[in-house]
Amino acid sequence: MGVKLVALDIDGTLIDPAHYGHDHTPAPRVSAAVAALRDSGIAVVLASGRMFPGTAKIARHLGLPGPVICQQGCSVHLLDGTMTHEFPIARAPALEIIDYARQIERAYEWFNPLRYIVSQRSQATDHYGVVSGITPEYRPDPENSGVVPTGVGVISSRTEANGIHRALVSHHGEALHILDFPEVTVAVAPEANKGHALSLVCADLGIDRHEVVAIGDSVNDAAMLAWAGLGVAMPHSDAYALDAADTVLEERDEALAVFLERLAR
Repeated sequence: MGVKLVALDIDGTLIDPAHYGHDHTPAPRVSAAVAALRDSGIAVVLASGRMFPGTAKIARHLGLPGPVICQQGCSVHLLDGTMTHEFPIARAPALEIIDYARQIERAYEWFNPLRYIVSQRSQATDHYGVVSGITPEYRPDPENSGVVPTGVGVISSRTEANGIHRALVSHHGEALHILDFPEVTVAVAPEANKGHALSLVCADLGIDRHEVVAIGDSVNDAAMLAWAGLGVAMPHSDAYALDAADTVLEERDEALAVFLERLAR
């Protein structure tokens, strides 16, 4: 069965991980390879941890028509801003998680597809605002902002995050999807993941999962790498993406561009 759709993560995949937190776009050869895929009749869908504005910016840069998958799979949007799918987190467990953040004296985030509200400013939260194309909002009580959240997160450090992840999984692992990022532990609804969102996009387009190639590098890509007919991990991927992928790109210059060019041919 041939390839009909390629799902691409942005940060760490389309854009080099060294450029995270900056207003970068994909390298010229990668952009040209994406155009070649479209010219060959293969659909390309972006699936990002970014919020909608930052994801849509890269889609427009690449000339993609949409839809786009945003915020780890919490929402799916058309490029005109129409939201076709959204998976909010239940308020009660969200409040329990931010109570835990307060107990361990860590900052926390409260977000939906368009607003990112944080209890304390940091370089990491400013960077997320840059790539997401939004201005973070800072207030001591994000939960009282009136925003119905698609997720919450406990902001920590590379040395603390994994322990926080284990603690949250032990209390909420069956009720929520808990993501183990290096400096933040994010909780979203159990159905809010890139794999589920990609399955909905493919159902809308009439594309079978075995006709899909998904490429990513991080814990939030693992579900879509596992769901796709072929899951491809970047060479620098974390353990979650590597475990979920069927194959790993070789460590070489412009490895992603080379792989996409082969798909287009």
